[in-house]
Amino acid sequence: MGIKGFGATALASALAFAVVMAAPAAEAKDWRGWNIHVADYPVSHGMEAFMAEVTEKTNGEIKGEVFHQGVLGSQPDAIEQTRLGIIDFGEFSLGPMGQAVPEANVVSLPFIFKSIDQMHRAMDGAPGEALSKGLEAKGLIALGYYDAGARSFYNSKGPINSPEDIKGMKIRVMNNDLFVDMIDAMGGNATPMAFAEVYQSIKTNVVDGAENNPPSYESTAHHEVAPYYSFSEHLIIPEVLAISKKTWDTLTPEQQEIVKTAGKNSTMLQRELWKERETQSLEIVKAAGVQVNMIEDKAPFQEAMKPVYEKYLAANPDMAEIVALFQNFE
Repeated sequence: MGIKGFGATALASALAFAVVMAAPAAEAKDWRGWNIHVADYPVSHGMEAFMAEVTEKTNGEIKGEVFHQGVLGSQPDAIEQTRLGIIDFGEFSLGPMGQAVPEANVVSLPFIFKSIDQMHRAMDGAPGEALSKGLEAKGLIALGYYDAGARSFYNSKGPINSPEDIKGMKIRVMNNDLFVDMIDAMGGNATPMAFAEVYQSIKTNVVDGAENNPPSYESTAHHEVAPYYSFSEHLIIPEVLAISKKTWDTLTPEQQEIVKTAGKNSTMLQRELWKERETQSLEIVKAAGVQVNMIEDKAPFQEAMKPVYEKYLAANPDMAEIVALFQNFE
């Protein structure tokens, strides 16, 4: 009998039957995980370890696959799909996350963290809990905050130890008003441009330097044209391993505990792998003749950021409490 032969009631029953038949597939808990990075990367290894532990500890009740290199879509698309439960879990940079979760913008403020270790403590403590509440309100359960390194300054002129050393320098930054304001506040000339243009621009003196984490600095060969790397660690933007609240709510309390523990273990593994990767990159650039210096006193830089924070809080007064929580955390 064709579609025309179906009455409204019969058609509705057929559709209901189709939904019921689809339900067992969802109950099988075959998870899909989103990841933007290549398979051989600290984040990717952390995610694979997470999925493997969940599968093992649930005796195969929950299985899944991590899809690397953004094959399930861009980060904004993947965030939305994870919120809807179409993707079960993912690992997201908190930088672009601010469009969906306003609290996430706080970690993009310059010098909001004092060091990588302090960032770890903050994200594992009360500031991270406050951010996690913002994520949960948008349908994402944070399982752990991964390390994406710290961005520091590098240039072709000389070491940077104080804000005064940046005065007059042309520094490439990402196209974000916060980062432009950061350089301007120190008397430098912020120059937004595509990342692919940085090497040639430093080589031809279009800009004097840029800023990024050690693996990016090394892997792009920017150290060849900018042999001074100064550990300002002005931007430390963590990433989050998160599960869809819709997926989370289908789990038993015992399964939720397994997933939480696997997330924590995965986070510790990823942070260790990232540290190893940074160490390797620094060894490579030092061997190539790069002068690396630590900026021991960050206070003058943080002081110089006051106008940046004032401008941000004037535009986002509801973020004042969480900004203070991050700033005052030791």
